[in-house]
Amino acid sequence: MENQKDKNIDGKERSQIILQNILTRTSDRMFDPSKEVGPDDLQTILQAAMAAPTAVNRQPWQFVVVTNRDLLNKMAESLPYCHMANQATAAIVVCGDKSRFLEGIDDELWVQDVSAASENILLASHALGLGSVWTCVYPHTDRMGIVSELLQLPEDFVPFNVIPIGYVSQSHTPINKWNPAAITYRT
Repeated sequence: MENQKDKNIDGKERSQIILQNILTRTSDRMFDPSKEVGPDDLQTILQAAMAAPTAVNRQPWQFVVVTNRDLLNKMAESLPYCHMANQATAAIVVCGDKSRFLEGIDDELWVQDVSAASENILLASHALGLGSVWTCVYPHTDRMGIVSELLQLPEDFVPFNVIPIGYVSQSHTPINKWNPAAITYRT
């Protein structure tokens, strides 16, 4: 994925670009429905998602890419907090795949794994000049049922979230969440 332009960027500049992407990401809820997210961008976003760390490298995820306008509208109508899907031209539904869950006390680690993948989706979308927002599905059984039924998911897939993606029609300033009071040092 590294191209010639990337090779000309020194380590410090690359670090600044990455940190700037993290610090300027926003949860975008207003999209331009006339501009479609292309398949190459979606593939890049999914590659970033799958680069996330996972417990014992189980990769307990499945990604459902939705570009069908009727399905996007139905998710917008049926899921609380997902109204922006009716303007987005794509959404990625991040699911846990039960067939790849760990067993015993670690069986819930999939939540952390798909959370890391979801954050990578948000950051990759932002890096590509797209907007996105994480909308909660899991652990709400009603929302999980809606997504499973709309997308006809296999029983082994646990819908975790819906991430609408699109070109932002109204941007906003990122919130500075830096809070030194939330940090404890043990030196």
